Amino acid sequence: MQYNSSPEFAENLDKSDPLASYRERFLIPRSENGETWVYLCGNSLGLQPKGALDNLKVELEDWAKLGVEGHFHGRNPWFHYHKFLTESAAALVGARNDEVVVMNQLTVNLHLLLVSFYRPKPGKYKILMEAGAFPSDMYAIQSQVEFHGYSYSDAVIELQPREGEFTLRDSDILEAIHQHGSELALVFFSGVQYYTGQCFDIPAITNAAHEVGALAGFDLAHAVGNILLLLHEWNVDFASWCSYKYLNSGPGNVAGVFIHEKHGLDPQTPRFAGWWGHKEDVRFKMLRGYIPEPGAAGWQLSNAPVFGMAVQRASLDIFSDAGMPALADKTSKLTPYLRFLLEDAKSKNPNIDFQIITPKNAQGCQLSLLTNENGKALFDFLTSQNIICDWREPNVIRMAPVPLYNSYKDCWKVGQAFSQFRT
Repeated sequence: MQYNSSPEFAENLDKSDPLASYRERFLIPRSENGETWVYLCGNSLGLQPKGALDNLKVELEDWAKLGVEGHFHGRNPWFHYHKFLTESAAALVGARNDEVVVMNQLTVNLHLLLVSFYRPKPGKYKILMEAGAFPSDMYAIQSQVEFHGYSYSDAVIELQPREGEFTLRDSDILEAIHQHGSELALVFFSGVQYYTGQCFDIPAITNAAHEVGALAGFDLAHAVGNILLLLHEWNVDFASWCSYKYLNSGPGNVAGVFIHEKHGLDPQTPRFAGWWGHKEDVRFKMLRGYIPEPGAAGWQLSNAPVFGMAVQRASLDIFSDAGMPALADKTSKLTPYLRFLLEDAKSKNPNIDFQIITPKNAQGCQLSLLTNENGKALFDFLTSQNIICDWREPNVIRMAPVPLYNSYKDCWKVGQAFSQFRT
């Protein structure tokens, strides 16, 4: 598509956008003078779906009227509330229903999954991962290898971009997997790198890991609800994600996991057990001896946090209506359009200097701008213009035009603000 920087161009794109109406299903914050924010922070915290309040009211009313009986006689019985989210969550990540369960939070789930899928043995105990991963990943991996008696410096191989580059080359990742293959127990990456916005080649990484006898796991915090995922087809062993970024389910809300059926349907797959993962039809017999519910549900520890899940359900309903293929298609136009506008403003305004370090072939919503010494001033100026982005030390501005609620006119406003910035 040939872009231009006129406001009419943005307006025409919005008029022809088949997803434009979904913006009305979210609560978009406003400034004190009533001006709607340009909210580009969905990669950190998504906006509130309007249906969240109604969903919460249903569960609060049933609690008030039914008390404990709400577990079985509520409008949405709490005993199996997690199941109301399974089908839509599975569709988001390209999984079978029995390969997905919504539970806990991201780092809790990472630890539970690593208990099952990081099974080191002499000579084959190392984990290969990206350098500069999100702290959730770094801390979980560090504590897991140390729990097994290894040192981080010995057991973890971190891949750095080449000198002078900001992102990893796919070929370097695959070469490293084969180079260290005889020692690798696990290859663990994010789906989308949180700092740069780089999308990793999940199927290629998975295939390479399996070729050397290692397992492949992924943190999809910045990928789920953002890029197309086909985890079952790609033969990924396990994955986890949070739900408060692109999935718009509220701060700190319940997360999700994927466990491939080859592991999940095998009751001998090791795991930490909990009451709610016990086989459902005999759960209330309270017997000794853990019998896992088949599939990912067998990794549950505790009963569902219903109020949080009610909010997530409101967002997942929107995703089910819109469909990830349509959302990915809009992203393939919206993100390049924002990139064009930023580069256009840079070419015309000598007061701004930045480099977009997100690869042009990245499929997701995010653009990361590496700024100069005026970067924080630029970020503060954008905020003063009701453009809400994310600042990452030491000098990166992250922007995420989300296809569900960001418009092309939003992007145009960002370009205008960049054109107006003065030092």
